[in-house]
Amino acid sequence: MRNNCTFEAMRISVALETSPGERRVALTPASCQQLTSAGHSITVASGAGLAAGFDDAAYVNAGAQISTSLIADLKAGDVLIKVAVPTAAEIAALPRDVTLISYLYPRRHPDILAALAAAGVNGIAVDAMPRISRAQNMDVLSSQNNLAGYKAVIVGAAEMGKIFPLMMTAAGTIAPSRVLIYGAGVAGLQAIATAKRLGAIVEVSDVRPETKEQVESLGAKFVSVEGLDQVKIEGGYVAQISDEMLARQKEAVEKVLVNADLVITTALVQGGKAPCLITEEQVKKMKRGSVIVDMATEAGGNCECSVPDQTVVKHGVTIIGANNLAATTAQNASELYGKNLVNFLKHAATAEGMTFDTNDEITSAVLVVYNGQVRT
Repeated sequence: MRNNCTFEAMRISVALETSPGERRVALTPASCQQLTSAGHSITVASGAGLAAGFDDAAYVNAGAQISTSLIADLKAGDVLIKVAVPTAAEIAALPRDVTLISYLYPRRHPDILAALAAAGVNGIAVDAMPRISRAQNMDVLSSQNNLAGYKAVIVGAAEMGKIFPLMMTAAGTIAPSRVLIYGAGVAGLQAIATAKRLGAIVEVSDVRPETKEQVESLGAKFVSVEGLDQVKIEGGYVAQISDEMLARQKEAVEKVLVNADLVITTALVQGGKAPCLITEEQVKKMKRGSVIVDMATEAGGNCECSVPDQTVVKHGVTIIGANNLAATTAQNASELYGKNLVNFLKHAATAEGMTFDTNDEITSAVLVVYNGQVRT
């Protein structure tokens, strides 16, 4: 199924991100250069790349035009690329027949999908990219979570009152820090590698049995839990997990938790609410001065005491609600995000426009609003 709207060159606009703390830009000058070379027309909102280290002149040199509008003077048939989930006000400002390519998190934001449909805006959710080999170079969740996993360790280390590695001094020996990581997905695996490089003892809990080998290959210890075969996995994510299984995991991990200096939680259920893995009762049992970095607070949080985008101290434990760690590495994150989107556009678009081929596995998965209808 193809869109009937064609034009001489596909016009792609890059928005200025306005969400608090969002420093990324959807396309870097290098990404723009690739698209302009392929025959696309690029317009970038003035200042869109400044927070990520890219000025307007760099975009002009890459063949893009600069607009003083936040959404770069959109017209019907244009494609708008951004990072953060759009607000209701941003959607209201979009003309009909525009295609929005952005994070959307369809299951978390049905109101946003409904607003896009009512506005006649086609919505492509980059976070819905299928976990298949053909789409690996388009997978924004993996590229951004990789950076976030690294940064979670750095942020946690900065809050700790001790160093990571074993150190022998004339005054005595300093024991290495103990790090516990919940979840061995892309973010968790990068966190393991980073903490190990810094010299910590790392232990990992995950309800997916296939992650055990990956965890151990990085030099960490896998905390085994009985009954992992009961967990339903879809596309690499936990699709369904029982309360009994969660309780069993908490019990198995608690001995490690109470001895940990740093805890990083990364567990998500695809598109839905994150599971609560650390209760306030468990926080009370943790060592005074220990740190929790909760990377799932945008989806409800893995720790009962977490507050999104805030650092709080409960029962002597510092708890960091880390909603958007990838944005704190804005230059690298924007470079990877831009490459992911260029690869997607190579797959799903021509110089004449988007193909909207709903028979294609990749396009069908990410096209969540089309022709005024929500498709999820």
